[in-house]
Amino acid sequence: MILHWIINPGLVINELILGQTIPKVMLIEREGNKPFFERSFIPCPHCGELHAGLKYSTQNKTAFKNWYGFYCDHCSEIIPIQRNLTSLLVLLLTFPIWGWFRKSLKQNWLNKQADRYKNLNLDFPAKKNTTKNWLKMGFFWGLFMYVFMIFILPLIEQEEISQKRMLIGIPIWLIGGLGFGFFMKIWMNRKGKQNKGLTKIKFHRH
Repeated sequence: MILHWIINPGLVINELILGQTIPKVMLIEREGNKPFFERSFIPCPHCGELHAGLKYSTQNKTAFKNWYGFYCDHCSEIIPIQRNLTSLLVLLLTFPIWGWFRKSLKQNWLNKQADRYKNLNLDFPAKKNTTKNWLKMGFFWGLFMYVFMIFILPLIEQEEISQKRMLIGIPIWLIGGLGFGFFMKIWMNRKGKQNKGLTKIKFHRH
């Protein structure tokens, strides 16, 4: 998942525009019949608090707007995130534009975080229509990428927006979006290793 986040150029949209990120360090329970999100925990390197992965989720409206990192509501510090390579390149190239305001932008963002983490619901949600959820996620991701790649990017690069390009892009980003949604569904619902009640013990000679 981390490697996918680093090298996939399409995730620059998630990271820089939506503020959807992943932490640099994530702890995951290997065993248990729970989905990935329920087995994941995010440690704060500043105070040592261990946050449930569900704290940073769409359920709590905290999955997005994490441009600077994940907010620790225990010590009010920022938990570092893993950057996408394309995002790093874009940030580097546009630094002369936003670099002058980076400190004030970050402080304004930090000032708003405490209110976002009030009244959190850390109970894992009941099972819903997962097929509908991943289809919706994939459709909107594909639609966003279609608009960006077919219309916005050519405008930035001063290229012609042709009808052929628009038609070819429809099946490409429809399939790409559904593939992305299906991948997220499989990953987030992935169960841990089943504990069979047996423990493997190694004996060492001294």
